[in-house]
Amino acid sequence: MYNSKVGAILALLLAVFITAAGCTAPGTQPPEEGEPDYPIDSLVLTTVDRTVLPVGVPSTSPALHPDQVANFSEYGYGVWEFGEGLDYEKRLDLMPDGYTPGSDTNAEQLLTFFAMSDIHITDKESPAQVVYYGYKWGVISGYSPAMLYTTHVLDAAVQTVNALHKEDPFDFGIFLGDAINSGQYNELQWYIDVLDGRMVNPDSGDRDDPIPGPLNDYQDQYKAAGLDESIRWYQVLGNHDHFWMGLFPPDDHVNSALTGTAVLELGNIFSDPRQLKSRGFYMGAIDGRTPHGDIIGAGSVTDFPDGSPTVPADQNRSFLSRTEWIGEFLDSSSSPKGHGFNQSDRTTGFACYSFEPRSDVPIKVIVLDDTQRDDDPGEGSSGFGSIDQERYDWLVQELESGQAEGQLMIIAAHIPIVIQEDEAGLSSLMKWSQYAAVSDVDLIAKLQTYPNLMAWISGHRHQNTVIPIKSPDVDRPELGFWQVETASLREFPQQFRIFEVVYNGDNTVSIFTTNVDPAVRDGSPAAQSRSYAIAAQQIFQSPVEMKPSGAYNAELVLQLTPEMQEILQKTRRDL
Repeated sequence: MYNSKVGAILALLLAVFITAAGCTAPGTQPPEEGEPDYPIDSLVLTTVDRTVLPVGVPSTSPALHPDQVANFSEYGYGVWEFGEGLDYEKRLDLMPDGYTPGSDTNAEQLLTFFAMSDIHITDKESPAQVVYYGYKWGVISGYSPAMLYTTHVLDAAVQTVNALHKEDPFDFGIFLGDAINSGQYNELQWYIDVLDGRMVNPDSGDRDDPIPGPLNDYQDQYKAAGLDESIRWYQVLGNHDHFWMGLFPPDDHVNSALTGTAVLELGNIFSDPRQLKSRGFYMGAIDGRTPHGDIIGAGSVTDFPDGSPTVPADQNRSFLSRTEWIGEFLDSSSSPKGHGFNQSDRTTGFACYSFEPRSDVPIKVIVLDDTQRDDDPGEGSSGFGSIDQERYDWLVQELESGQAEGQLMIIAAHIPIVIQEDEAGLSSLMKWSQYAAVSDVDLIAKLQTYPNLMAWISGHRHQNTVIPIKSPDVDRPELGFWQVETASLREFPQQFRIFEVVYNGDNTVSIFTTNVDPAVRDGSPAAQSRSYAIAAQQIFQSPVEMKPSGAYNAELVLQLTPEMQEILQKTRRDL
């Protein structure tokens, strides 16, 4: 059994030189022309049409360890099939008692966009990971064989978006944080290269080719499709983006390991009060020379009498500060410039901004950095939700202006403010920080004073959930709003979401949320990742909400104020 108290804490994780690795900085060259090297399947559908269902492991199969990747296929791990589609569940939780939905014939689409979260682009060969905690202590976020293919899954998801965009154009796309896993420069370089449509070399350290030849293993360089140039995409900051493994600001010991050859040595950083100063275990890495990504250099220090295990070094593994992370998006070649961030953010590290996706529709998106400060006194880790006074004041100002200007509003943040309880007890480890300038209770109460706030969308927990946050006043249902979480592209179910905001022609709007499985082609790296992600879930038995597919499609109905009804009626006439 692969569960423990330390394992629960670890669920917060998820996370050669330039010439040797063949790398170039993102944005330094125009995107390469040509078709992607790993095209997706020609049939592109959403989970409304069909779902991906894991097939149970045969009862005669032995219980495998998560690193026994070579045996997955033989014993029936990671097998899946297509199942029936999931219709939309009409959610009236925020509507007054006795409300009867009207006809859909008068509905008008106001906005449509996609959201991806927790992509966790991973340098699997890095000497500064927590592979040992993952596969020995049984936590999928510390180690999963799906970590071999994180760039490939993003590429497949991007191609799926592009195909859907041709059928019903998106107004924009948003990535809800944890773009990368360990906070490394090369991870963010690969992430932006995939979205910009460049050549991607997901190899680090020495050049490896575990299966000789091009485009036949997880280490091979390939041409990414890139997001359709007509789609503007925006970025949210996650805890993994500016904390090492999403948990701590790196100290000198971790920073030295990141760009060095020696595999990182740590103790039990979760129970030992010395945390990053504790010692006793080598954290391990993935051997990029092996077809299945074998684990090397992981175990007790006593198991290595000759000293620390080593891997080839790579200066591109250097850790990114918050300001450096923001700066890389300003060098991206896709639109908009900076993907929400501007030059001043590159200096200050302030990762909040807002934008209006359409000039002819009164909707504003407020992007909020709700991760802990780098100098937060701490909760034992840095995976909790938090805002300081500066961010809180900025958020209130954005909400006030949106309300005064007659705009419907969506808050996009990495960490949810309401954590749904789960059987593993992980919710208490992802709660709102006690050191935040405003508590979660007080923040929700403040948000409930803005009737034009429709939704808080987030990632972080790797689950697809929808939670109604009801109005405190039964006579004013418009003060309620929805919280919508989106799953991770790394762990099963590896899905993203489509959001569609619709004016119903009466006193309501609906938000349609639709999960999408990347349309992976048989035999592709992304298809292999799906199999590995399912196998890992079967072995770790980590909780997956909305079983069996992990998907949840819903129509979320909200009450409008009379003022917004009048504004939307005029908007509808002008569209």
